[in-house]
Amino acid sequence: MSLPRLQVALDTYDLPSALGPLQQAAPYVDVIECGTILVLCEGFASVRAVKALFPDKPVLADVRIAEAGSKIARLAFQAGADLVSCVAGASLTTIEQVCRVAEDLGGEVQVELADEWYDAGCARAWRDAGVRHVIVKRSRDREAAGDLSWKPQDLDRVDELAAMGLTVTITGGVSAADLPAFAGHPVGIVIAGRSIIASADPAGSARALRGTIHEVWS
Repeated sequence: MSLPRLQVALDTYDLPSALGPLQQAAPYVDVIECGTILVLCEGFASVRAVKALFPDKPVLADVRIAEAGSKIARLAFQAGADLVSCVAGASLTTIEQVCRVAEDLGGEVQVELADEWYDAGCARAWRDAGVRHVIVKRSRDREAAGDLSWKPQDLDRVDELAAMGLTVTITGGVSAADLPAFAGHPVGIVIAGRSIIASADPAGSARALRGTIHEVWS
């Protein structure tokens, strides 16, 4: 089992507050996410800025496409994104549109599952359409409600999706303390946002997360 990659999520309200911590943490992360909040506030200029600063790192535009798949995907990839995200509730037609644009422009597509929404048949259809990445998440709202646990069904979902050939990403306020729960499970990418970006020492926090990834999956 290969080691998961570490992805940092930039979910700040403006670009300067994202770039400062990112520049410190960048040596220890593999993928950079321009989060939904950042893209809503700053537009695709945030994607262009991050890609210009870190041209050798994959950049995800977490735009959570629900419809207008071709148009939004094309805008994101033309801004420099290497990956774009779709919501699980998007129609298969929309996801197929996004996958066609991704194939044309050399990008990749990710589908973000909701806490209560999962259908293995849909996941296989996404894979057949060209989706290569899926997110299993503990949502921000679930955290805010005080539910901080990762449930057995979360782990089962990781295993089932990976067995389909999809790269599985985990996210949702992930810290080093969460990772041992996933030992032995085929996680492809670990996303950390606030635990790095809001840290007093972003580089140290990213380095510690990377170290824990090695401990858990080595």
